[in-house]
Amino acid sequence: MSAQPSKNLDTFKNPAPVRDYEIVFDCPEFTCLCPLTGQPDFATFKISYVPDEKCIELKSLKLYMWSFRNEGAFHEAVTNRILEDLVKACAPRKMTVFGHWWVRGGITTDVTCTFEKKAAKKKR
Repeated sequence: MSAQPSKNLDTFKNPAPVRDYEIVFDCPEFTCLCPLTGQPDFATFKISYVPDEKCIELKSLKLYMWSFRNEGAFHEAVTNRILEDLVKACAPRKMTVFGHWWVRGGITTDVTCTFEKKAAKKKR
């Protein structure tokens, strides 16, 4: 069975929604294209989150990350888009996406994006 890249992120019900716990994904084989030169850019992503009602399903995350392979985007844009898409899919209590971009022109780039669910304000 062959899998194809996809922007769909599947979720499943959090088995322990009553407590805060952290899930961490290491994605060491991320690739996209430089929007200016078309050359490949390589990164390692670390995604950590505290789930609320839903968790991200791993195979869909793998296919999602793979879907960037032929897209041109700046490091900052890709890292922020990954955070936005994951937050939209699972509505976590808290999430951080850290991208370590490999050397290009003698410079590495690290981009960290965070999200934290706002606590509901109590009525007086």
